[in-house]
Amino acid sequence: MSRTPRDSLHTAAYVTPAGADWLASASRSPRGVHALWAEHPATSVPLPCGTAFDVVSMDALFGRRVVSRLWTDGPGTGPVAAQGSRVMLFTTPGAAQRLPALLGWEEWGGTAPPLLCYGWGDTVTVPPLYPLDPGPGEPEPPAEIASYDAPSPRWLVAPDVRSPWLPGPEVLLWACVRAARTLRAPAGTDADDTAVTSAPALFPG
Repeated sequence: MSRTPRDSLHTAAYVTPAGADWLASASRSPRGVHALWAEHPATSVPLPCGTAFDVVSMDALFGRRVVSRLWTDGPGTGPVAAQGSRVMLFTTPGAAQRLPALLGWEEWGGTAPPLLCYGWGDTVTVPPLYPLDPGPGEPEPPAEIASYDAPSPRWLVAPDVRSPWLPGPEVLLWACVRAARTLRAPAGTDADDTAVTSAPALFPG
């Protein structure tokens, strides 16, 4: 049974077996994906979009605002990943095609960084099931590894159920528009003159 993240502010850092089943279901060969993970659980795996999920990739700073909106004022998010300077939101299949059209109606234009939408026919690389461990004799990663600029892909909210709740295009439209308005609002407030907060469990530092 799927549930929304608002049922409990759960932000899994590691992919559970059920979450791995969901990710693997996107592949034409789920068994092959599971076999790869069984031997190399710290491997990033390319998976096709359009069946189990679509992905919307955002500039890290703007993505932080969008995710914060979803968690503080909206229904929450599904799985969320970070790679380099991008935040990747996993969405309902079809959202990658629908969202740009909805944003066009809102005269999106240059009000916010462009979104990269991956849907049917596209492939994304998902983070490892578990974070990479330092090798023998290597120091522990610095605290900055938890920042958006960490080069290795990682989960901010990892899949932990077989059928995770995923935001659709309308939910993302609302969050993107609200986040874009904060870019034009005075520092420390949003477009409604209320204090801007973030999801602390997702974005340390």
